[in-house]
Order: sequence, then C-alpha cells, then structure tokens
Amino acid sequence: MWDPKQYLAFAEQRDRPAHDLLARVGAETARRVTDLGCGAGTLTPLLTSRWPEAAVEAIDSSPEMVRAARANGIEASVEDARNWRPRQDTDVVVCNAVLQWIPGHVDLLRNWIPALPSGAWFALQVPGNFDSPSYQEIRELAAEPEWREHAAGLLRSDSVLAPVDYADVLADLGAEVDAWESTYVHALSGEDPVLDWVSGTALRPVRAALDERRWQRFRAELATRLRERYPRRSGGTTWFPFRRIFAVARRR
Repeated sequence: MWDPKQYLAFAEQRDRPAHDLLARVGAETARRVTDLGCGAGTLTPLLTSRWPEAAVEAIDSSPEMVRAARANGIEASVEDARNWRPRQDTDVVVCNAVLQWIPGHVDLLRNWIPALPSGAWFALQVPGNFDSPSYQEIRELAAEPEWREHAAGLLRSDSVLAPVDYADVLADLGAEVDAWESTYVHALSGEDPVLDWVSGTALRPVRAALDERRWQRFRAELATRLRERYPRRSGGTTWFPFRRIFAVARRR
C-alpha cells in the first residue's frame, strides 16, 4: 500500500525531475496524453495545461494514490501499467518514477513504443540511486538475522538501466532518443529527513513484510545508520544527493 501523505511530504523535490523531463518533450499539440503511473496526480495538471486540446488520461495501480488524485480533482483510474496499451491517438506518454517498480519493464517498452503512432513522444524518468548510501544501509540491515527471513532481497540494485542502455533499447525500436542523468542535491530538514524520504518509497516493501514490532525496531536502527551516512549540518540542513535517469523517445 502507498501512503500518499508520506510520499507527498517531499513533493517539491520529487516533482522537480518531472518538470525537467517535460521540458524535453517537443510535442506542440496532442490528441491524447497519458500520465502513466500518475500517483496522487501532481503531474497531471501540468499535462492538461500544456496540451489543453488533448484528452488526458491518468492511471495508477495504487487505489490509495488514485483516491488522492481524485480528491485533487483528477479523473484518475486504477490500472496496472503492465496491462496498459496505448490507444491509436496517443501522442504523448509520460511515465514518471514508475518503471523502477516493474521488473522486466524493458519488455513493456518494446511493446509500447511500436504501438504508438508516428511522431508520438514517450518520456520516462526513474531513480538511479539504488547504489546510494541509503539503499545500501537498507539492504544491509534487511540481510541481518532479525529481519532476514522477511525482508532480505526486497530491494534490488539492478531495478533500472543506465541512460545509454535505455537509449539503445529505444533507438532499436526506431525512435529518436534523448537520454541523460542528473544528480539533485536536495536540502532536507528535520530530525530524520532521509528516513522520512525513504519511508515514502524504498521502505514500502520492507514495511509490508514486517509486523509492527519488527518494523519499529528496523526503523529505529535504520534511523541511526542514516544519520551517520547523511549528517546534519550545523544550520539544520541535511544534503541528500539523488541521481535520476531520463529518456525521451520520439517515434519515427
């Protein structure tokens, strides 16, 4: 289950890559635009504003996120991205911070891109921080005896490709490709801001696997480790570097 409130606690930082992604989509007009994995719908209004003439569809596999999107006035629907197929008039697809949750998502790209009409745009963004200190600490802690039975192996380090590998996949599908990566150095505040951040995303599978007692012990131990890896500055700021991977493809 997703907790929209926890996820949106860092909405400003999480939304910034989406803005950078959209800036590289060159479609001037569109008949249909898909927000594939819309979450709580924070990106959808940007799509509606940029392509006001388009039919904008927003889908997400999480009922909790779709309820949050609908509460914000977004006509979102529950649908698993693995079952989605573009309609014939789909001119823009934006898939922001979604594909890292889907093992084998490259096969989905190989199905989606050829199904798009000529001239259509597909834009994806995924986190590229699976080798970061935060993920290392989560994986190492989950592998310890107290939690190993329930939580070990839930977080993989190979969930996404490198930018050049996405570029190869998309180019082989006959698309013009723009791929890159950026590392954002987020200035976070609070007692345990990195723990709060990962609680909204990376720790979801761990939380689901542990009972309440084990979860609280896991979280307390992880908090100590993350404070050491991401020390708070004297002014109260904690720097949190976060690598993101982008690819924009235009169907020939």
